[in-house]
Amino acid sequence: MDLPVIESSPPAATGCSAGSCGSTAQQVDGLSDAIRARVQDHPCYSEDAHHYFARMHVAVAPACNIQCHYCNRKYDCANESRPGVVSELLTPDQAVRKTLAVAATIPQMTVLGIAGPGDPLANPQRTFETFRQLALKAPDIKLCVSTNGLVLPDHVDELARYNIDHVTITINCVDPDVGARIYPWIFWKNKRVFGREAAAILIEQQQKGLEMLTARGILVKVNSVLIPGVNDQHLPEVSKVVKAKGAFLHNVMPLIAEAEHGTFYGVMGQRSPKPAELKALQDACEGDMNMMRHCRQCRADAVGLLGEDRGAEFTLDRIDTMEIDYEAAMVVRAELRAQIAAELAEKRARAHPPAATATPQVISFQPHAAKPAPVPGRPVLMAVAARDGLVAVHFGHAREFLVYEASASGARLVGHRKAESYCSGDESCGDAESVLEKTISALADCEVVLCARIGYEPWGQLEAAGIQPNGEHAMQPIADAVMAVWHEMLAAGKLAAGPIVAKRA
Repeated sequence: MDLPVIESSPPAATGCSAGSCGSTAQQVDGLSDAIRARVQDHPCYSEDAHHYFARMHVAVAPACNIQCHYCNRKYDCANESRPGVVSELLTPDQAVRKTLAVAATIPQMTVLGIAGPGDPLANPQRTFETFRQLALKAPDIKLCVSTNGLVLPDHVDELARYNIDHVTITINCVDPDVGARIYPWIFWKNKRVFGREAAAILIEQQQKGLEMLTARGILVKVNSVLIPGVNDQHLPEVSKVVKAKGAFLHNVMPLIAEAEHGTFYGVMGQRSPKPAELKALQDACEGDMNMMRHCRQCRADAVGLLGEDRGAEFTLDRIDTMEIDYEAAMVVRAELRAQIAAELAEKRARAHPPAATATPQVISFQPHAAKPAPVPGRPVLMAVAARDGLVAVHFGHAREFLVYEASASGARLVGHRKAESYCSGDESCGDAESVLEKTISALADCEVVLCARIGYEPWGQLEAAGIQPNGEHAMQPIADAVMAVWHEMLAAGKLAAGPIVAKRA
C-alpha cells in the first residue's frame, strides 16, 4: 500500500534571547503554535516531556558512509551506553515486531527513531522499509531519523512521504579545516575522499539538506559533539549558521573519549570536555539558538524513558514469546497520552499563567519613582537524583544526576552527569570508595545535591568536598525542590553576589 506524499508548511522563524532557553517552556518559546504542538510532548525535544513519554531506537542501519574520529560502532555491548552501540542488529521485519511489542508493553512510548549503528540514510532500503511498515501498523507513533547528512538531500522527498517530521543532523563544523580534524574520510560517489576535500563535501551536503528539510516544514535538530581544542571555539558559529538556515534546536554534546571504547580520539588521548566547559559552550551558543540540555547520548537500540534503558526486556528471543494485540494496545496508549497531556498542560499553565484582564483605572505617574529592586542572590548549581520529574532516588542508587541552575529567575536544567551506583540496596552500602570519589568529582561544580535518601559516609564526603547534601525534599517536583533550597540559602545569607569560593577538588 502506497502512502500519500505529505505536504507541510514551512516552519515559522525561531528565536531565543540569551539566557532564556533550557526548560521546556523556554525551549518552545518563539515557535508558532503549530510547531510548538509538534515538539512539546516529544521526549527528545522537550525537557518536561522526557519525564513522561518514552522513546526507542531500532538498530536496522549497520553501514556508514563517513568515518568520525570519535566513533566506533560496536555490537553486543550491553553495559556500554553511547551512540553507535547495539546488542542486536535487526531486519526491518524484526524492528517492526520489536516496536509493536515495546509500544504495547510501555504505552507511554511515543517516538521511534532510527539512529544507527551506522547512518540510516546510508542504508535507505532497510530504513525506509521499517518506516513504511510502521506508518501502516503503528500510526500513533512519531517517526524520527538521525543522520550525518552526507546523502540527506537525496532522501528529503522520501522522508516527507513517510511523514518523518523530525530529523536530527550531526553537524560538528561549518569550516572544512576544522572538519578535516574530525573526519578522516567519507565515501562519496563510489570512492573514498579524504581530508579537507571530504569535510567540504560533507558540510555542503549537510547545509543543503538542512535547507531542503526546513523548506518542507520538517523540524530539524542539530547535534554537535564538543571536542576540546578542535571545534570548541567554532561551535558558536555553527549555531548561528544552522539557526539562520531554519534549525529550531541545537544539542551540543560532550565528546566521549575513553580509550577502552577504541575510537581514534580515545586511543590518541584526546580528552573529553569538563562539565563546566560544556555548560559554558552551551551558554555561549544559547544567545543564537534554542539549546537542548537533557540529551543522554543514547545507544542505537535504547528503549524507555531518557535516562533509563529497558532494551534487555525486548530481545528477539523474548519478543518471540509475546502475544501482541496492538489494536487493543492503541486504545490504552491513547488514554494514557490524553492523561499525560492533560497533566502537562496543567503544569505548564501553572508555570506560565495567562495575564489577568486588568480593570481600567486611572494611573498616577511619578517621574522619579524608584523601580522595584531585583531579588538578590547569585545562581547556584544543584545536582538532583531524580525519577519521573521528582526528587525520588537514593544517592547511592543514582546512575545519573540532573543538574539545575537555580536563580531569581527560577530553576533551569543545564545538563546531567552520569554516575555509577555504588549502593547494593541494603542499609550498609558496602565498600565503594572509588565509585563515590568519581561521583563527587563529577559533581564538583555543584553546591547542593538533592536526593531521596543518603547515607552517613557519602554525606560526610560530599560536605568535605564543599557540596551540601539535602534529603529534605524527597518525592517533590524537581523545580519546586530546587527553588525551595535556593530560597533557604538566600534567607541564610549564603547567596551574596560575587564570585563563588573555589571548593576543594
